[in-house]
Amino acid sequence: MLLHVDGSMGEGGGQVLRSSLSLSAITGRAFRIDAIRAGRSKPGLLRQHLACVRAAAEICGARIEGAQLGSTSLVFEPGPIRAGSFAFAVGSAGSANLVLQTVLPILWHAQDVSEVAVEGGTHNDWSPPFPFLAACFAPVMARMGAPVDLALEAHGFYPAGGGRVRALVEPADWQPLHWLERGEVSLSAHAVVSGLPLKVGGRELVALDRALGTGRGKPHQVANPRGPGNACWLHARFPTGDAVFTGFGRKGVRAEEVAAEAIDAYTDWLGRDVPVCEHLADQLLLPIAFAGEGCFRTVEPSLHTRTNADVIAAFTGQRFAMTRETRGAWRVELTAGGE
Repeated sequence: MLLHVDGSMGEGGGQVLRSSLSLSAITGRAFRIDAIRAGRSKPGLLRQHLACVRAAAEICGARIEGAQLGSTSLVFEPGPIRAGSFAFAVGSAGSANLVLQTVLPILWHAQDVSEVAVEGGTHNDWSPPFPFLAACFAPVMARMGAPVDLALEAHGFYPAGGGRVRALVEPADWQPLHWLERGEVSLSAHAVVSGLPLKVGGRELVALDRALGTGRGKPHQVANPRGPGNACWLHARFPTGDAVFTGFGRKGVRAEEVAAEAIDAYTDWLGRDVPVCEHLADQLLLPIAFAGEGCFRTVEPSLHTRTNADVIAAFTGQRFAMTRETRGAWRVELTAGGE
């Protein structure tokens, strides 16, 4: 019997689809999703969402209906998960990292080691950039018993794309996560430019240093760029983990404004004395559900995070409590077991 998923629930974006694909493959529950990305200005499947569908289907041998560009409905009937060597391409500057985050949970449930390469955007606004995955997401996954070795083989920026990420994924031995304390923070600043003057990244690093005393460092220039692009980020290290805060360069936006995006996100997180940033909070829900136990402290959960919790509940019956504490901090905790 198909589980019916409302693609317009909550934030009404691609996360509903991506989490549904991962959970369907892992639980074996077939689903139909309608109103895909109904909350977006261009509803339906774009290239990066279609890449997620096809990648998940290949790994678990799923039967699919409605997997076309622009489709607002999809049926996904999974088969058994298989390990192997996989290569996927978004076919645009859409996020390779979101495709990777769709298939990683599936491959962690395989019986053997897998390798997966994805081509597309690697430093995209509105999606986790590669530095976040490598410095923030992967370490906490290893801590939870789900190792992944990530490599950036080529940078990809909007609109040219052309990036490539590779992951070596070992089967998971899930461990609960209890992440409530942070401790003293040390900070470093980074910038990368592609097909643009190196001084753009240099100005960002100067702005980050003036605001936060990071040290000015040197920006990285992408060799053989496919197109113009730029990002800067702050890497916060503390005794219990890491956090990454990014600003993305865009046409007509000054370097100092790009740096300010990272600064604002970092200072908001710092002032709340929590270990988990807004974006990682969303991505910890699935692993905690797999482990069957866990909690963490974070900033106020985004609609993205709350929607992801609703998708998990629909597939597994597992529910998260989100409780406000002092200073704008929140505690997120798995409270109910699956069916």
